[in-house]
Amino acid sequence: AVKQLWGDGDHMAEIDDMMAEQEAIRGEKAKSVCDLFHDKAVRWQLITLFLVSSCMQLIGVNVVYFYAYNVFIKAGIPPVQIHYVSLGVGITEILTTVLCGFLIERAGRKTLLWKSYTIMALALGLLTVTLSLQDSFSWVPYCSVALIFIFIMSFGIGPAGVLCPLPTELFIQSYRPAAYVFNGATNWIQLFILGLLFPFIV
Repeated sequence: AVKQLWGDGDHMAEIDDMMAEQEAIRGEKAKSVCDLFHDKAVRWQLITLFLVSSCMQLIGVNVVYFYAYNVFIKAGIPPVQIHYVSLGVGITEILTTVLCGFLIERAGRKTLLWKSYTIMALALGLLTVTLSLQDSFSWVPYCSVALIFIFIMSFGIGPAGVLCPLPTELFIQSYRPAAYVFNGATNWIQLFILGLLFPFIV
């Protein structure tokens, strides 16, 4: 199965890791979310998962998606064609997330996260400037559109691609189901809170 997944080569180190993990958790039942919170041995993994998940919500990707339509209108894109541009944004995220799958082992998770978050923060800063100046010059709205694409590309190649397998990589088998539940609940609760608060912030 490993050869079918990763191709020909010497994968004994990975298989040894799997066997060692299987031996370590032999007879151990899957842990609950309460166990995840109470076990001090996985405290740092839980904190890491929470911080990376929170950063993904707080970086503002949902807000960019929410305001993209207005930016595209201001750029002079006809309303009937905005659906295609929005589709292009979605396809861009899918393609960059797939690209992240190829880069993640070469570049490393930390590198992809830090570089992507840096580019995303710069793109948001510049987007704030271009949105403020969009009525001053005719070319500024097009810069806003380009910045949205840059932002989404950075999101796909970093947080979107790195966060999905993170619970699997941080936790042993007995804790993984609880870690996925925690990660999903954290994401949706934060998304709900941001959805409620953001109109008041605006």
